[in-house]
Amino acid sequence: MASLSMNDKLILLQYAINKYDSENVLKEKLKDVLAPKDIERAIDTLIGTQKVRRIGADMLQNNISHTGELPELPDHLKPVIDGLML
Repeated sequence: MASLSMNDKLILLQYAINKYDSENVLKEKLKDVLAPKDIERAIDTLIGTQKVRRIGADMLQNNISHTGELPELPDHLKPVIDGLML
């Protein structure tokens, strides 16, 4: 897969969090798409910008009440998201 921009990584992670709220499951599902360091950095960025919140020791949730809807999913990320849902 072509390299993803930081914005693509953040969007990808938000959609993955929408499906899997466990941080450990997210890391497992995304390990073939993103490096572990990229996953950690994206989670930290999303929490820092209040787009995602931690609701437990291993639980993440999109902060829809603060940011509104999820960002629009670019066409080139749709196959990646579909692959994660298997």
